[in-house]
Amino acid sequence: MASVSLYLNFKRNTEEAFNFYRSVFGTEFIGGVARMGDIPPQDGMPELDPADKNLVMHVALPLIGDFILMGTDAPESMGFTVNQGNNVYINLQPDTRAEADKLFQQLSQDGKIEQVMAEMFWGAYYGSCTDKFGVQWMLNVDKK
Repeated sequence: MASVSLYLNFKRNTEEAFNFYRSVFGTEFIGGVARMGDIPPQDGMPELDPADKNLVMHVALPLIGDFILMGTDAPESMGFTVNQGNNVYINLQPDTRAEADKLFQQLSQDGKIEQVMAEMFWGAYYGSCTDKFGVQWMLNVDKK
């Protein structure tokens, strides 16, 4: 089933923030916490700084109803500059690749493509962009 969630980027304290949110909402992480050190080597990707291996690559926490809050650490050593305002993405999870491609093409028109839609190591079809109004979007189609 298609869904929408919010994705937060933190400098280096995602785990602290999400443990706080978990205590507030009384829910548990979906699938645990994935770490940067879990990322398999990728062509063209620089070697991960040992200090970053335990940072959070992905965490998901149900809040109220069907709403999921997701997050990641975005360290400067990996080329990120997190500032208040650029740390939030609207994450769309359409049912099909065709729907994701259509939404991505429309949202990225006159905007900025960060990651073209492609197969990712975590098993999904994914892309990200910033629209012409500065709103950041992620599209993620899980393998079924």
